[in-house]
Formats: sequence, structure tokens, C-alpha cells
Amino acid sequence: MANKILIPTPLRPFTGKQDAVEVDGATIGELLANLTTKYEGLKPHLYNEQGKLRSFVNVYLNDEDIRYLEKEKTPVKAGDTISIIPSVAGGAPTGTVEAAALTNDEVKRYSRHLIMPEVGVEGQLKLKAGSVLCIGAGGLGSPAALYLAAAGVGRIGIVDFDVVDFSNLQRQVIHSTPDVGRSKLASAKDRLLALNPLIEIDTYETALSSKNALDLFKPYDIILDGTDNFPTRYLVNDACVILGKPNTYGSIFRFEGQASVFATKNGPCYRCLYPEPPPPGLVPSCAEGGVLGVLPGVIGTIQATEAVKLIMGIGEPLIGRFLIYDALRMKFRELKLKKDPDCPVCGTHPTVTELIDYEQFCGVAPVSEPAMSAQESNETEIDVRELKRKMDAKEDFYLLDVREPNEFKIGRIPGSTLIPLGEIPQRYQEIPKDKEIVVQCKMGGRSAKAAAFLRQQGFKSVKNLKGGILDWSDKIDPSVPKY
Repeated sequence: MANKILIPTPLRPFTGKQDAVEVDGATIGELLANLTTKYEGLKPHLYNEQGKLRSFVNVYLNDEDIRYLEKEKTPVKAGDTISIIPSVAGGAPTGTVEAAALTNDEVKRYSRHLIMPEVGVEGQLKLKAGSVLCIGAGGLGSPAALYLAAAGVGRIGIVDFDVVDFSNLQRQVIHSTPDVGRSKLASAKDRLLALNPLIEIDTYETALSSKNALDLFKPYDIILDGTDNFPTRYLVNDACVILGKPNTYGSIFRFEGQASVFATKNGPCYRCLYPEPPPPGLVPSCAEGGVLGVLPGVIGTIQATEAVKLIMGIGEPLIGRFLIYDALRMKFRELKLKKDPDCPVCGTHPTVTELIDYEQFCGVAPVSEPAMSAQESNETEIDVRELKRKMDAKEDFYLLDVREPNEFKIGRIPGSTLIPLGEIPQRYQEIPKDKEIVVQCKMGGRSAKAAAFLRQQGFKSVKNLKGGILDWSDKIDPSVPKY
């Protein structure tokens, strides 16, 4: 009996870019086992070393949450659809409505709100008294902050410490070409006040951390999560739960986006959905995988919509609901989420009652693992200058590029051979075992995974190019485009 399994965007390189595959099996466990047999590259993404389904991978049966069942034993029948959802990272009234009426300027500015009975003067006053803290002024924070400002949210805070880069302009619409090189906070504040000078903009040029998160969050009604990494995402979630602040969540990758509202009184939090983060490097970032420029506009606007609804106390916010958007197919799907009574943060008996070291929690800086020795580093890594020396000396080695074909067309290191990372498990036999192998990608993350896989297959001399082609462009050949 064949059933359809929907493959999320980050895992499609391992299924020959297919977004849905047909697999036989009588239970969820059998289907997933047969899936990873058919597509071997999926196995480390779905199962841990002990053969258990990873906790940051959720499985839905016909859009129903089955996490709290013995999901691998859950039977399936003909026509059932299975969704794999990995991590990629009613509201109560908030704020105090001020007694002061709207000014004439505010009445003119917000007139299209005021004539809507669901909003009216009372709703606009709630917005005026409301406050939202945006974590990040990037892809998600840009459209969200613009629409929050336009809507008349009285106080908007932004946390960021980056500068505007040319590569940001494809999607971070709050910034413009003259802002390249400027602080994102300065650029965002100028743009928001130009849009609406009647509101207050707070800027915090700092990295969000366990030390400052609670203090930064406390003055705001709602936290809008525009983060792009797992440590900060879990930090935002836990701080919101501890303080009782709603978290309007968004996440983007390539053509897919996710949105929900976490950390409300009776709703689930992010940890209910993903109790643990994926290992470092397993889930590619937008810098590695790319993102459609308009996608964060859609998801960021949804986040802003949820924040506005929560402030006014209207409508049905995305509490206990997980929205998935496929821009390529222009489809929305909604999955049900349940509050996990055993959640370590928002459950019945929480064990996480204060903020922790999230870099360590996400495995970014594990204190228990010793640092790599210089000898080990020399055996497994190579820098761009050493690679150039080897090329100039005409040494006999194999330069493997594991990026995607479209990236290869942008620019390449001379003499490299392209085999995308997702195809390595099926094509590694094409790689000569009698030569030294140097593996490269854009920044070094994907190539490190490919190098580790090749060593497991018996390749004796495999080195990862530190910094990837971006480092090559910076230090060796500036004619190679950076992207």
C-alpha cells in the first residue's frame, strides 16, 4: 500500500528535489523506514544515532498532530498523507488604553481603521497604547516593523547589531541602497519615523542574550521573533514563557514559510513543537539555501497581523495553529498544535524556569567537547591560501564542490567538480579514492558534512575548505562573485 509523504523544502535535495514521494508501509514507522532506505541521505535528518526519530522532526497524519501517540506504530490506510515538518528556527488584551482621544492627525492617518467596526476608535487607541519588540531588522523584521508602524502601534522596539549589506536589499525592504554600510537600526528607525512620525521607536544595538533578554522584553506587550538561528529562537521562546509575553513566530527558507503564536497562557510554546534543536549544521541557513525575496514579506506581514490582533483582542490568532506557506505553489496549510503538558518550559511542572546558555543547548559551543587540536585541524581542514599553493604547485588532488548547480553557475574555483550535497550518498563512487579530496561549498558548512560522510565511506584523505568560496573571493580571487 503506497502512501504520499510530503517532503519539506530543506529535505528535497535528498529526494531528487521531489516535494512528494510514494512509499509503501502499514504504519508511520514502516513508511519512514522505507523512505530512508529509498533515499539514504534523509536518514541522518530524521533519525538519531540510536535509530530514534529526532525530536526536532514532527510527523503529521492528514494534518493531525500525532506526536503524543506512539507515532511510529500509528497505522495508516490507503489515501492517507504524511507530512514531515522539521524545525528550520484568542489573545488577552495587552497594554493599557490611554484615556486621551486620538488627535486630528491620527484620525486622518488611521481613518481606514476607524471606519471598521472591529477596530474603531477603541481598537486604534489600544494600538496607540500597545508595544511590540521586534527581534531583528532583517527579512522578517523589515515588513513586520513597517506594517506595525503604519498601523499605529505606539511603541516599537528593535534589537539588532548588524549593518546593511547589498545582499540584504533583495528582501529587507526597510533598507535601501544608500543605507548599505549603515547600522540596520539607524536605517530602520529613519524609515519607520518617515512612515509614521507619531509613534515611538526604541533601538537596542546589541546581541540578544540570556543576560539581557528579560530586561529588554519586560516593557513590551508582544515579542515578534524575526531571528535566523536556533539559539536565539529558543532564547526568545523561553523568555516569552517566563515573562508571559506572546511570541509571534515566523521562519523562512527558500520558498517555504512558517508562522504561529507561541507562549500565550493556554497555548503551546515553540518547545512544545520542537523540544530540541537540530545538531549544528544539519539545517541549512538562508545564506546557504537562499530565500525568495518576497517570502519574508508574506510571513513578516502575517506576524505583524497577529501582533495587531493580539493588541486589540480581536479575531482568532494563530494560537495552537501552525501555518505553513508554500510560495512556489501559492498554498497555505494549517496544522493543529497541542500544548505539551511535559514541556520543560511551559508544561505542568517546568524544569526551565530561568534562561540558560542557548549556544550550549543548541550545540553551537559544547563545553564538554575538547577543542580540535592543531594536528586534527590540519588533517581535516585546509584554508584558501594552502589550496592556492597546492594549485600553483600542480599537486594531484580532487576539488569537490557540493553546492547547488545554480550556485556553481554564479562562480566557481577553477578545477572543481560539482556534486551537490544531497546527491553525495548516491554518487560518492564517482569520487576517486586514490587522491586527496578537498571539499568546498559557500561558507564551509555543507562541505564539512560531505567530508564527514566521505570519511565514513572509507576515503582516507578528505579536507574541508574553511570559509568556502566566499573566503576564496576575499583572499585569493576577488573576481569570483560573492552572493
